[in-house]
Amino acid sequence: MRIANITAHPVTLDVNPDIFIQSSLGKHRQSPYVLVRVETKDGHVGHGEATVMPRWSGETQQSAIAAIEELLGPPLKGLDVCDINEAIAIMDREMYANPFTKAAIEMAMWDAWGKTLKQPAWRLLGGARRDLSIPLKISIGAFPPAEAARRVLLAKDRGFKACKVKVGIDVKTDIERVAAVREAVGADFPVGVDSNGGWSESQAVTALPGLERLRVNMIEQPLARWDFEGTARLRRLTPIPIMIDEGIFTEQHAMEAIRANACDIISIYPGKNGGIRRSIRIAELAHTAGLECVIGSNLELDLATSAMLQVAVTIPNLSTRVNHDIIGPFYYMEGVTTPRIRIEDGLAWVPEGPGLGLAAS
Repeated sequence: MRIANITAHPVTLDVNPDIFIQSSLGKHRQSPYVLVRVETKDGHVGHGEATVMPRWSGETQQSAIAAIEELLGPPLKGLDVCDINEAIAIMDREMYANPFTKAAIEMAMWDAWGKTLKQPAWRLLGGARRDLSIPLKISIGAFPPAEAARRVLLAKDRGFKACKVKVGIDVKTDIERVAAVREAVGADFPVGVDSNGGWSESQAVTALPGLERLRVNMIEQPLARWDFEGTARLRRLTPIPIMIDEGIFTEQHAMEAIRANACDIISIYPGKNGGIRRSIRIAELAHTAGLECVIGSNLELDLATSAMLQVAVTIPNLSTRVNHDIIGPFYYMEGVTTPRIRIEDGLAWVPEGPGLGLAAS
């Protein structure tokens, strides 16, 4: 099961123009990502995916390919694909940060290992703790209120049973957008909000009465990613659960947020956290602190989405009060794997088959 070769190549897909994401970070209309292939000496192949976005983690399609070919891939040759911890240590010695790039290699190793043993990755991770289908929420971009309402109704017609609304642009229009969505879907449809760090602390405080009146079920990343103290102060002012996403890339970030009492929920997913194993470690830290985890998203393609699902079914503290963002494949009209992830009736299913359960096409 020793690694013979690691290669990377670019893949760029357009987001369905009818449902692209718009947030305080800008518009997500195209996804220039990277697919990774890990080949073992006994002929097994694993696949991974780097969902790189420069405004998110500082990585690009070109930087990921260069890092894999020149820095990360060569020292991993000869390593057994099951030696995940050693692979993480080697990659960290060779290169600082770059979590999405490292995650692509790590998930490809899980995929190759599972295919070698003819076992799904979730079994290698200790087994499933829940059903192999995960409840989802759709993300509604920071559009004018009427357009946001139109989009959430389209998503509801497609089977989604919860949503989050992008805010963090301007408090007045943010609340108007959330109100339009709430009116469109009714009282019993869970609605959260996601600022992507776009609000200042004073703006977030101003927004709280409107968010409470509209009964949102969570506030995601209300303040800048580094502002744990401000987020903790905000948390003390509202009964609405606070979730941190951009602020927690690493285990160290998670410990800092926990010490600051800055959140009720931590958003995790393999790309942001540097791999499947590190996502699970963060989930375990959160569990020890009595916090829940939600699976976040960077509009992944199917391979990285499968990696997210493997995490979702194995961690001890997957949130049941806030649905999950395992929705990337929904935003693309084409895919790069066979089969594609099944997203239906507001659920995403773990693919059947060994490893990540998918073959790159």
